[in-house]
Amino acid sequence: MKVLLRNPRREIEISGARTVRSLLAELKLPRESHLVIRNGELVPGDTRLEATDTIEIRPVISGGC
Repeated sequence: MKVLLRNPRREIEISGARTVRSLLAELKLPRESHLVIRNGELVPGDTRLEATDTIEIRPVISGGC
Protein backbone atom coordinates (compact mmCIF):
# COMPACT_ATOMS: atom_id res chain seq x y z
CA MET A 1 0.00 0.00 0.00
CA LYS A 2 1.06 3.54 -0.58
CA VAL A 3 1.26 5.51 2.68
CA LEU A 4 1.46 9.30 2.61
CA LEU A 5 2.72 10.79 5.86
CA ARG A 6 2.33 14.44 6.76
CA ASN A 7 4.52 16.54 8.99
CA PRO A 8 7.14 15.82 7.77
CA ARG A 9 5.76 15.08 4.32
CA ARG A 10 6.95 11.77 2.88
CA GLU A 11 5.67 8.71 1.04
CA ILE A 12 6.44 5.06 1.79
CA GLU A 13 5.37 1.70 0.36
CA ILE A 14 4.27 -1.07 2.72
CA SER A 15 3.52 -4.58 1.51
CA GLY A 16 0.57 -6.64 2.68
CA ALA A 17 -2.72 -5.96 4.39
CA ARG A 18 -3.12 -4.93 8.04
CA THR A 19 -5.44 -2.99 10.33
CA VAL A 20 -5.14 0.73 10.98
CA ARG A 21 -3.94 0.02 14.53
CA SER A 22 -1.21 -2.37 13.38
CA LEU A 23 -0.04 0.04 10.67
CA LEU A 24 0.28 2.88 13.18
CA ALA A 25 2.05 0.58 15.67
CA GLU A 26 4.49 -0.50 12.95
CA LEU A 27 5.22 3.15 12.17
CA LYS A 28 5.48 3.95 15.91
CA LEU A 29 2.70 6.54 15.68
CA PRO A 30 0.13 6.89 18.52
CA ARG A 31 -3.45 6.24 17.35
CA GLU A 32 -4.85 9.00 19.58
CA SER A 33 -2.92 11.72 17.77
CA HIS A 34 -3.24 10.62 14.12
CA LEU A 35 -6.03 10.52 11.55
CA VAL A 36 -5.97 7.73 8.98
CA ILE A 37 -7.61 8.34 5.62
CA ARG A 38 -8.11 5.53 3.11
CA ASN A 39 -8.87 6.48 -0.49
CA GLY A 40 -10.15 9.87 0.71
CA GLU A 41 -12.30 8.57 3.62
CA LEU A 42 -11.52 8.74 7.36
CA VAL A 43 -11.34 5.21 8.84
CA PRO A 44 -11.47 3.85 12.43
CA GLY A 45 -8.70 1.82 14.11
CA ASP A 46 -10.16 -1.63 13.47
CA THR A 47 -10.49 -1.11 9.69
CA ARG A 48 -8.58 -3.58 7.53
CA LEU A 49 -6.33 -1.86 5.01
CA GLU A 50 -5.57 -3.72 1.78
CA ALA A 51 -2.29 -3.73 -0.14
CA THR A 52 -3.94 -1.81 -3.00
CA ASP A 53 -5.14 1.08 -0.79
CA THR A 54 -3.73 4.58 -0.70
CA ILE A 55 -3.45 5.70 2.92
CA GLU A 56 -2.83 9.18 4.26
CA ILE A 57 -1.78 9.67 7.88
CA ARG A 58 -2.19 13.14 9.33
CA PRO A 59 -1.32 14.34 12.82
CA VAL A 60 -4.22 15.75 14.82
CA ILE A 61 -3.69 19.47 15.26
CA SER A 62 -5.71 21.53 17.68
CA GLY A 63 -5.81 25.23 18.06
CA GLY A 64 -8.07 28.10 18.82
CA CYS A 65 -8.40 31.74 19.58
